[in-house]
Amino acid sequence: MLSGVETRSVSPVFVGRADELAVLVDALGRAADQEPQAFLIGGEAGVGKTRLTEEFLGEATRRGAVVAVGGCVEIGAEGLPFAPFSTALRTLLRLLPGELAAAAAGQEDELARILPELGETPRGPHDEESTARLFELTARMLERLAADRTVVLVLEDLHWADTSTRHLLAYLFRTLGRGRLVLVATYRADDIHRRHPLRPLLAELDRFRTVQRIELARFNRGEVRRQLAGILASRPDEAFVASVFDRSDGNAFFVEELVACHESGCRTGLTESLRDLLLVRVEVLPDAAQRVVRIVAEGGSTIEYALLRAVAGLGEDELIEALRAAVGANILLATSDGDGYRFRHSLVREAVSDDLLPGERARVNRRYAEALEDDDTLIRADERTIRLANYWYAANDPAKALPAVLAASITARRRHAYSEQLSLLERAMELWESAPAEVRDALRPVDYTEVYPPCGSDPAGTPVYRVDLLAEATVAARYGGERERALKLTKLALRILDEDGGDPLRAAWFWTERSRLIASLGRGDGWHEIATAQELVKGLPPSQVHADVLVRAAGWGMLHNPGPGNLAAAERAVEYARMVGAEETELNARITRGYLLMESGDTATGLAELHEVKDRAAERGFTVVAGRAHINITSQLESLGRSREAVELAEQGVELVSRARLLDTEAWVRGNMAESLYSLGRWDEAAEAARRTLHAGHGAAPRGSASARLAYLALGRGELSEAAAQLAAAHAHFGTHDSQPQHRIPLFRLAIGVAAGEGRIADVRAETAQAIAYGFPSGQHRYAWPLLLASATAEADARGLPGTEEGRPAALEAVRTAARTLATPVPLWTAHAEYLRAELLRAEGRDSVADWTAVEAAVSSLERPYLLARARHRLAEALLGSGGDRETAAGLLRDAHATADRLGSRRLREDLALLAQRARLPLTPDEARPAAPAPDTDPVEALGLTSRERDVLRLVATGSTNRQIAEELFISPKTASVHVSNILAKLGVASRGEAAALAHRLRLFTPLAPQP
Repeated sequence: MLSGVETRSVSPVFVGRADELAVLVDALGRAADQEPQAFLIGGEAGVGKTRLTEEFLGEATRRGAVVAVGGCVEIGAEGLPFAPFSTALRTLLRLLPGELAAAAAGQEDELARILPELGETPRGPHDEESTARLFELTARMLERLAADRTVVLVLEDLHWADTSTRHLLAYLFRTLGRGRLVLVATYRADDIHRRHPLRPLLAELDRFRTVQRIELARFNRGEVRRQLAGILASRPDEAFVASVFDRSDGNAFFVEELVACHESGCRTGLTESLRDLLLVRVEVLPDAAQRVVRIVAEGGSTIEYALLRAVAGLGEDELIEALRAAVGANILLATSDGDGYRFRHSLVREAVSDDLLPGERARVNRRYAEALEDDDTLIRADERTIRLANYWYAANDPAKALPAVLAASITARRRHAYSEQLSLLERAMELWESAPAEVRDALRPVDYTEVYPPCGSDPAGTPVYRVDLLAEATVAARYGGERERALKLTKLALRILDEDGGDPLRAAWFWTERSRLIASLGRGDGWHEIATAQELVKGLPPSQVHADVLVRAAGWGMLHNPGPGNLAAAERAVEYARMVGAEETELNARITRGYLLMESGDTATGLAELHEVKDRAAERGFTVVAGRAHINITSQLESLGRSREAVELAEQGVELVSRARLLDTEAWVRGNMAESLYSLGRWDEAAEAARRTLHAGHGAAPRGSASARLAYLALGRGELSEAAAQLAAAHAHFGTHDSQPQHRIPLFRLAIGVAAGEGRIADVRAETAQAIAYGFPSGQHRYAWPLLLASATAEADARGLPGTEEGRPAALEAVRTAARTLATPVPLWTAHAEYLRAELLRAEGRDSVADWTAVEAAVSSLERPYLLARARHRLAEALLGSGGDRETAAGLLRDAHATADRLGSRRLREDLALLAQRARLPLTPDEARPAAPAPDTDPVEALGLTSRERDVLRLVATGSTNRQIAEELFISPKTASVHVSNILAKLGVASRGEAAALAHRLRLFTPLAPQP
């Protein structure tokens, strides 16, 4: 037997599966090149999954790999949280103690939720990112552990996996990007019915190119013959081969069982029932051995020897003899760590367990539970509470089961196994009515509930109510990503509260939860629920629930309905939180207050408040609050035009929240950093920050913002298809019910940019009209000014395009009217207002050098290189068009072109280059400059178009179809189509509309005014 690898089959010969084994072995070589490998091995029970993995692990061991195996545990309530990972990591800790300690360094307390040997499991923090943080830490630990050695991790019996294990496995399959790691999971395919919880995971993993599926089929007759020859060590009789093949139908385990029955003379085993076949060899064991086998079958997948001795009621010598008989008959096997026993195959355990009488099953489970209560050293401490809860539940004793199940739910919560916590809480509610009243009355919230506020009662002296459990279950469902389930639980809780006469504080708490859930599910904005909660707490004494409701209301108003009324709500929230001593709630409320103070114009006071909260939260260890402070401060600094400060603070914020693995918070901070980097002209860094936001974020909103940032970058670089794709992704992330102005207004602006780039001026006007109708609430000038500027620029660029004149005056007036309502609190927005005024004049053909000189002067004092390059382009164009100073124009063009080149802004670079070529001005100091432009210069030559393509482009720019072009130029429509395709390729655009827009934007067929 190979060290560390447990063998459970009786055939000494490995039959078939050569191709499957070769695939697995080849993966070792690929893993050695730092490419993690992932496999799913499926097949019916007994088909040979275990034997294949044993052979693979043996080969991996011979090649120097470190191997670890963990099995999922069938124990009820969806099993022990992370059981297979805990077992496998425990093996790695034993084999590589120093290396694993180094890989987990600095995060031992969090990783102890999966591997308790690493340290004490902390009580918190708990939030919707808790599980993601734990998964990310686990993935990084495995990558570090497998950095310089091949590690093979096998998870068996995935069909029994708890929800947390399934989610962690999917996360690893999705995110592992480096390391010499081979991850293998096996599952019983015949157990995966339509409603099996593993089925969605298998469907998800099928979409991952990195995960390979291996499906094991039954043996054919020849393979059964070879298997029999290996077992019997001789050539089998063909009649026997035919008999075994017919009865086993090629199932490898049944072949072994049939041979065992044949060899021991159990002729009845060759009859109809496979269940009888599995039981017949148990029934020929001595009575004591049969008794032990039945006890082991009911105890779980693996039973510790000390626990078995306490439950069996046999003397130690008698127990040893009984175990020896069961092991000798190949019914039981000693576990690889030598500490317990398990069935050689789960099919036998299931058959024995199913054969127990109902009263017998309850009695055996009661003995297990009583043994664990008498001696808590019989099993691992991290398994005790959950196994005790399941034993008492199976013993049909509600009085004992209810407190045990509640204790197990707390253990699951502390391990961030929220799905298992939810299952246990639902089991507790199932037991609630059948448990004696005195048992229920003895339960205390302080022992069994953590998230539900005391609601005006003493948690140490007040009994637990059923709605308290519903509150815990609601939050567990939300943290576990089961928001629909959480929403149903809040509805049930509110109905119970209504039937019981009402408890306004508890009801208000559930309404605020519903608000959060409805918003996250895209069912609405959540305001109705918040308003209902506000009505419920009105007039009640201050409490934490009251403070939470006020914070939620103020925060909602800040994001969805900005205005002065929100500041009063934030002030009351701070006051109430302070009165009840809820410091974390108070700090959250102060962030909202500080933000609203800045929005109201009191910038200095609001910014000071935000910085004070940031520092206090970090000092008190409230990392979530400190992260929120970083988000809001960086956002406000960007709004003030202080982008460099925003980037510096964002870097500090990323460092803070990444240590705590607050992934969505990190995503928000990185998203703000990307926005400021874009403003500063550090576009490559901005793109990287936005991409990392998409990688880090799990919530829809930060991912939507990251997609919007990438769309801005694509627009700036002239990549219209990419901009449209990122805009669509942002819409998909935000959904249809996200009404926050800070999300909606930028999407309108991006849609205007894409439509303008594609020459769709009607769509530009439609999007602008929708944005103006949506409105620009107080404080939203930072998003409104760029939107109106983009719309005015599109109108100016479209001047002269066919079909664009009608409707222009109304469109421009709408933009002017909207601009009059916007604030200009800092120079950044004053410059935007000046820029907008000049673009509106350009759209009417009334702009002058003085207008653009004022714009350039306003923008040049800002750190906005892209905006400045665009302003200098327009000033140079105005100078050249009016016969102004050519030297000044040349300098402006050179500066703008250098910026466009550095940023990678293809569109601006092309505009500048063409303007310079038409004016015969150099774009670099050492470039030769002709004395004067030739009056008959064809600007289209600069784009590499032939004379015929020039003629076609001129007609495309007027909106002509291929047929109309053909008639005008006396060519066939097919030839016209070919010319149009060539023109699109040379211009680097995707549509006729883009080509027409480019032609008019660059004034290809409109000569510059003559120069003196």
